[in-house]
Amino acid sequence: MSMSDWEQLQHILNCPVRMEEIPVSDQPEWAGLAAGAVVEDQTDSLTIVVALDNETVKLLKVGRGNLNDTEKALISWAISRYSRQHADSHAEVDGGTEAERNARAIGEWIMKQLGSGGSEPMPDSLSQDGRLYTEMIPFLLETEQTAEPSAFGDLQRLLDSFLNEDVIVIPLKGQEWLVLAPVVLVRDTLDEKDEQSETLEESLASIGSGLQEMLASEWIGECHLAVGRPMKPVKSVVQTVTLLRETIELGRIFELGTSIHLPWNMHLERLLASIPEAIRQRYVEQALGRSDVFMETETLYTLDTFFALDCNVSETAKKLFIHRNTLLYRLDKLKQETGLDVRVFRDAVLMKIILLLYKFTKRT
Repeated sequence: MSMSDWEQLQHILNCPVRMEEIPVSDQPEWAGLAAGAVVEDQTDSLTIVVALDNETVKLLKVGRGNLNDTEKALISWAISRYSRQHADSHAEVDGGTEAERNARAIGEWIMKQLGSGGSEPMPDSLSQDGRLYTEMIPFLLETEQTAEPSAFGDLQRLLDSFLNEDVIVIPLKGQEWLVLAPVVLVRDTLDEKDEQSETLEESLASIGSGLQEMLASEWIGECHLAVGRPMKPVKSVVQTVTLLRETIELGRIFELGTSIHLPWNMHLERLLASIPEAIRQRYVEQALGRSDVFMETETLYTLDTFFALDCNVSETAKKLFIHRNTLLYRLDKLKQETGLDVRVFRDAVLMKIILLLYKFTKRT
């Protein structure tokens, strides 16, 4: 269980609940105890063994001892669930841990649905994990190289540590992984902000960016990551994977130099990608009178930066490390070649569309 699970238990019991970890050497008489054993039972508190190994014992401290049978059963269930997860993360069995086998089964079902174009609800046999019925944040990870067989455990531990929450890692294929994280990640981030708090999308983008950078540097190297809005996996995991796959595919084409891709920033790109290739090519040539105007890398980079900074001339010059007059010269030269002045709204919109169509045509 994650800290958020213990916090939920604390809320239900309406009393303090916390985890403690002490060396077994401090209490050698506890060495033979099993998870769920009560070691201290007082009127105002209760201490229960949650997990124990050769070196440490994890204890659950409940700030109330007068519990009824239902509350005791709830605590017992919570400890049992934690013990199963604790065992999965430490003890390998044939074919991997139970968590890994379940995750691979879900991944195989998702891939089958994607291949057949189906949208069936997730079978009960795969959705027994209660978290799949709650809102979770979906991340789709695409790596540049096929992961090793041991990658599941490595990725699971890395993500749990980085996010400080229990996540669900689902292998889809050798270079593709679906990661489901508790929605508390964005709720905590938003709650910490003041009245000028960032939006949900900004918070998701920030988490995704940090996650992608960490994975690229500490796990498998170059990778692309798409993040979606919170959803309930049992209802919409297939549709979500479809959307995030498309987002990464479009991001690789339209967002060169970027490895984090956001579906809510891809509405125009998604629309243009639906246009047949022949029509895209013909439109670019007809709109500009020529198809090679973007061949210079300097022109492409200048326009990409100009549009990314909301057509702000001063900020674009700073970003490009050039004098403002140099940028104006480039824009004037582009106007002479294309007839479009990107400092004018109507022309800027048209140039943006043409630029995206050009990129898509050259990459397909």
